[in-house]
Amino acid sequence: MTKQVVIIGGGIAGPVTAMAMQKAGLDPVVYEARGHGADGVGAFLTLATNGLEALHLLDLDHQVTALGMGTRRMRIVSGTGKRLAEFDNGGLTSFGTPSRTLRRADLYRTLRDEALRRGIRIEYGKQLRDARQGDDRVHADFADGTSADGDLLVGADGLWSRTRSLLDPQAPTPRYLGLLNTGGFATGLALDGEPGAAHFVFGKRCFFGYLIHPDGDVWWFANPGRRTEPSAGELASITPEQQRAELTELFSRDAGPALQIVEATEHIIGSWSTYDLPTVPTWRNERMVIIGDAAHATSPSSGQGASMAIEDAVVLARCLREYRDTAVALAAYETARRARVERIVAQGKRNGSGKAPGPVGRAIRDLTLPTVMRMIGRRDSLRWMYDYRLEW
Repeated sequence: MTKQVVIIGGGIAGPVTAMAMQKAGLDPVVYEARGHGADGVGAFLTLATNGLEALHLLDLDHQVTALGMGTRRMRIVSGTGKRLAEFDNGGLTSFGTPSRTLRRADLYRTLRDEALRRGIRIEYGKQLRDARQGDDRVHADFADGTSADGDLLVGADGLWSRTRSLLDPQAPTPRYLGLLNTGGFATGLALDGEPGAAHFVFGKRCFFGYLIHPDGDVWWFANPGRRTEPSAGELASITPEQQRAELTELFSRDAGPALQIVEATEHIIGSWSTYDLPTVPTWRNERMVIIGDAAHATSPSSGQGASMAIEDAVVLARCLREYRDTAVALAAYETARRARVERIVAQGKRNGSGKAPGPVGRAIRDLTLPTVMRMIGRRDSLRWMYDYRLEW
């Protein structure tokens, strides 16, 4: 009898996991807490070459590489305009494409639509309230009074995962990293630069990144520092005018096009806080497991969040195909994934540590950055991350 899989979370990880499960011969259903999809939600992200390789195993690479822009190079400068480093952004996949930067909403829509085309059911308005396992099944209760049963429950429910807390009521909460995120899409500029190349600026008071799309639009983000974690209400209370004024002030002493880009952006995306999850002790029991951000959220500075979730989906599905016993399969999945993802979380923390230092830290950072960037720029230093290849 085909195993039934209850997947909690219908963002990016949920549909990919469902398609991986289907490829492994299982019967998945996705349950999303929101009453609708995530169309139009979020800014943009980069899928690294290792993430694209994982999508390739699920026959999803062609759909995704039609989106956004290839991002083969990274260029890093200081707030004074001094060049610090330039290096390859993961090389090329086995099928000849570089890392890809794309709008989060476009990636979500493409994956969701493909999952639906493949016959996978997605149900909305299903916020997980409780889950419990029996001898041979797992039962999930939703806040709307409905329920679902399956042979396995997969928590692909993100940073604030309910599945994680059900597996372990003492599970760690996300760690605030002292940075906010904001960004947008600027139009009407004519900036010099290679289309798709990622430009990063260690500004004197704020980190800034931008990419020039082949159509001329500029995709950008900024990381204002906040030592104390702001509440959701505090973030929501920041008006667009206040946000624009703060960014203008933060970049007023920096060389480069940050001020131009901010000024040319009609709508600046509201700020959100940066978090990670260094170590989550409990990923699973006999019939429940967490993947992606629910298990190992990494700072955006790693450039690996979405790629890690996609790798998780492939490995989990492969283990369930290979091992008849679900508990054994989940143990094999954790063994295969834990060391790699925790290393990437640590790398992301290091990458972001110099983005918002105080005056003394800034002086030390600017003195040591050229040496650090030369080390990072050596292709061999990050081969373990980008050259990782899964087998189906």
